[in-house]
Amino acid sequence: MILVLDMSGSGNPGAESVPSARAPSAAETDQPAMDRGAADVADRRRRAVAAGHRGELSEAERLLADPDPTVRAAAMGALARLGGLDARHLRGALADADPGVRRRACEEAGRAPGRQRAEGAAPPAVHDDTVKLLAVALDDAEPAVVEAAAWALGEAGAAARTVVPRLAVLAGTATPLCREAAVAALGAIGDPAGLPAVLGALDDRPAVRRRATVALAAFEGAEAEAGLRRAAGDRDWQVRQAAEELLGDA
Repeated sequence: MILVLDMSGSGNPGAESVPSARAPSAAETDQPAMDRGAADVADRRRRAVAAGHRGELSEAERLLADPDPTVRAAAMGALARLGGLDARHLRGALADADPGVRRRACEEAGRAPGRQRAEGAAPPAVHDDTVKLLAVALDDAEPAVVEAAAWALGEAGAAARTVVPRLAVLAGTATPLCREAAVAALGAIGDPAGLPAVLGALDDRPAVRRRATVALAAFEGAEAEAGLRRAAGDRDWQVRQAAEELLGDA
């Protein structure tokens, strides 16, 4: 009798295992395209930054319309570096759907005067349109944008006096970081109308009380001095130290 052995069974240790064909997953198929997309975004972002150093104003303006928000934010920085950031660009950026772009716009608007001073040029007066746009940004839904807008208005100094009432409200009602920024801005602007809000901030959390104490340096009169005397007895040592230094008691 002749026996015929079936060597094709999967249980045969002598049979070579042949892997079955498998269709690639969606993630594997999309990975190269995803990598290319990330590389393209990084390349455009680098071009935006480089435009600010090379004097390529038109390239920076072109990239303000990029579909990726990180590229748009970098283009905003490049435009500001070149001194080309105007109210039109600021208005567009503050209407951007991405909060990071809106925050960057506020930051660059606030940095502009300081950047020109560093370059040895007298900074021009902050345009009324810029102040108005930053004032609108104080009502942004994203606290990080509100904080940046308050800081930028403080950098505008006396040009932002019209916004003091709005900053005074924020100093007592916003999130802690926004309250801190609003109090600091009121001190930087130094308008007497902001003094009550700064004094009220002496009852806030330590970080805000410290800001309020420093802000009191911008104000004169018995009320401001009484506020400093009160801060000199604060339970937080940094608040006390700031008040003592301003009073000359250190």
